[in-house]
Amino acid sequence: MGRLSVIIPSFNEEDNIENTASVVGSVLKEAGIDYDLLFVSDGSTDNTFSIVENLSKEDNRIQGIQFSRNFGKEAAIFAGLEYADGDCVAVMDCDLQHPARVLVDMYHLWEEGYEVVEGIKSKRGKENPIYRLFTKIFYGIMSSLMKLDMNATSDFKLLDRKVVEAMLELPERNTFFRALSFWAGFKSTSVSFDVEERKAGKSKWSFSGLVKYAVSNTTSFTTAPLKFVFALGMLLMVFSVILGIETLVNYFLGVAADGFTTVILLLLIVGGCIMISLGIIGHYIARIYEEVKGRPRYIVSKTTKE
Repeated sequence: MGRLSVIIPSFNEEDNIENTASVVGSVLKEAGIDYDLLFVSDGSTDNTFSIVENLSKEDNRIQGIQFSRNFGKEAAIFAGLEYADGDCVAVMDCDLQHPARVLVDMYHLWEEGYEVVEGIKSKRGKENPIYRLFTKIFYGIMSSLMKLDMNATSDFKLLDRKVVEAMLELPERNTFFRALSFWAGFKSTSVSFDVEERKAGKSKWSFSGLVKYAVSNTTSFTTAPLKFVFALGMLLMVFSVILGIETLVNYFLGVAADGFTTVILLLLIVGGCIMISLGIIGHYIARIYEEVKGRPRYIVSKTTKE
């Protein structure tokens, strides 16, 4: 029987820490699973890390990491992967929207020989209708760009130690954990779960955050947007050829073409497409710049083991 390390990224979750540690610990103890909990405080400005420190003094199976500032959830997950030393490692949210009882099912599947166990959402729980719509659009675009079904996926998953080591060897600093587990391969399976309501606090996600998340993760994982630039250029070229033929036909038929309105519209369309294309290319150049600088994904200011 191997030990399960549970990574729990936490950003200003002081209202959830104690309950999450208690619920997850109770579920795993009842199932007879050897475990440890690793809370990764992503630059929290409240008492998140202080609470983790107090819990670690009472139970050595609870440990914590504090970032020097907010580096984002992806950085928190990879910090957890680096610090966790269990035979298998699970990642789950601190608000318990990822049900703790599903960890037991994941663990048993790992015992059966599966190296990646994906948590797949069967129900998303209660969400603002507008937020749900944009989420559906976002994951639909991500799925088509990445050639992966991202609609029901989540960061809730369990990885074998060899998978963790493989992911830590990846040199890139801009990562998309949710998709990398698919990309890595290995023997995989999945379990479905219903997203539960938050026990306390508010979601840290907003529409602007979702857009930033979409842009960041899409460009870190795939070159599909660059292919979109090429496709857009081809489309404009075809449009230009058709318009050119129409103009020549009208000229020889003696039909006067429209004046400045057509020219202005064409300039706006072409100019807009050029600016979008430059923006996409510029974002990839910025990504290259960030990778070349070689800055770490995160900086740890302190841990509970100190």
